[in-house]
Amino acid sequence: MHRPLPTRARICPHCDGFPTVAITTGTRRPDGTRHTLTVTCRTCHGTGHLPTGLRESADA
Repeated sequence: MHRPLPTRARICPHCDGFPTVAITTGTRRPDGTRHTLTVTCRTCHGTGHLPTGLRESADA
């Protein structure tokens, strides 16, 4: 029986599918660990993909 092909993933062109990252500030806490900031992609809002209609406008 014929199966439809799965739709291609619409990966965000700004974050390449890695929507959330942790960045170290270089500052150490008293226990020796480093302070980190968690940052999400502003284009896809942390999902890693875009709806079809937004992809064309984000590439421009």
